[in-house]
Amino acid sequence: MNQIHGHEVMRMMVASGQTYTRETLHAAILERFGPEPRFHTCSMQGMNAGELIDFLAAKGKFVIEGQGFATTSEQICDHE
Repeated sequence: MNQIHGHEVMRMMVASGQTYTRETLHAAILERFGPEPRFHTCSMQGMNAGELIDFLAAKGKFVIEGQGFATTSEQICDHE
């Protein structure tokens, strides 16, 4: 199974310049990566979009902005 690194979602968020809610980020992920993407990170594999969002939030990768959250390029580690 081809998996997408979570960094790609974070890069998508940075490039969009948008603030997200959990629901709008989930919708944006499915729009960008297709209906059933699977994700991996440096320490986890096989996550669906919801699981990836939960993982990134737990790792402190999101910055609260107003009523939602975003991320910054500084939050993306340099290793794959």
